[in-house]
Amino acid sequence: MPPFVPLKATFSICAADVSTGEVGCAVQSKYFAVGAVVPWARAGVGAVATQAAGVAAFGPRVLDSLEAGRLLPDALAEALAGDAGRETRQLGAVAASGASAAHTGADCLHWAGHRVGPGYAVQGNILAGEAVVAGMESAFLATGGSLAERLVAALEAGQAAGGDVRGQQSAAVVVERAGAAAESREGVDRICDLRVDDHPRPIEELRRLLGIHLVWDALRRATAHYEARRWREGAELLRGALARHGESAPLLYDLGCFAALTGARDEALAHIARALALDPALRESARADGDLAALADDPRFRELMA
Repeated sequence: MPPFVPLKATFSICAADVSTGEVGCAVQSKYFAVGAVVPWARAGVGAVATQAAGVAAFGPRVLDSLEAGRLLPDALAEALAGDAGRETRQLGAVAASGASAAHTGADCLHWAGHRVGPGYAVQGNILAGEAVVAGMESAFLATGGSLAERLVAALEAGQAAGGDVRGQQSAAVVVERAGAAAESREGVDRICDLRVDDHPRPIEELRRLLGIHLVWDALRRATAHYEARRWREGAELLRGALARHGESAPLLYDLGCFAALTGARDEALAHIARALALDPALRESARADGDLAALADDPRFRELMA
């Protein structure tokens, strides 16, 4: 055997939120670019993790079977049928309905195992112990917020419990939602797709990227209110995002615009001032921004633009 055989030994979680229609998967491994081969999700269908001596093709194969109307246990069995290496494979999957199932082959390297429940499947191999999947399960069930946030919280808990005994290298989270394609100009149901391919602390980096994603997602959703001239609704959405995710220049700037459009001059000026302090390059945009026209005669705004 070669001195190093790259195995997709890893810990992952697949989940479905039937209340929002979201399905997704998150993963971490001592493996380069694990997000390219382990997590699979399809809006309205389900999510799959393909790991250990994994076969990436099993992900879309299981999703195809689910989409064709197969029950989840049958979809997993069909993917593994005729596979001489099935005992070295690990699969976890959820259907959009919340059904869950997993397979941990008898020859997966210790510690290997899984836990499943309504709406989630947690699995791992070459782990510090069962506490890894137990911690992931508990964190997922106890965490609020979007599905992506709950999935990343599960990864954090798994790492805190010891994670992959070989260490860390890459992590990823992917989420799709039925109907999302019709709600944005992108025309796809994928609402979160973040990957850290090589990093000494990939889950920490994934959390950082998720924070940026959540802010930009709030800006995207606020844009829909802007285009419909629902200024107050957009401002309220961005105020909530500011309270939840903290300061960022784009968030503050857009909130300042919405506030100006609703006539909240003091609030608008405060947000624009803070946005410019964080990113002075926004000053040129502010000078020409028609959304801020209502502030043009205010000496405080003129001072900001000087």
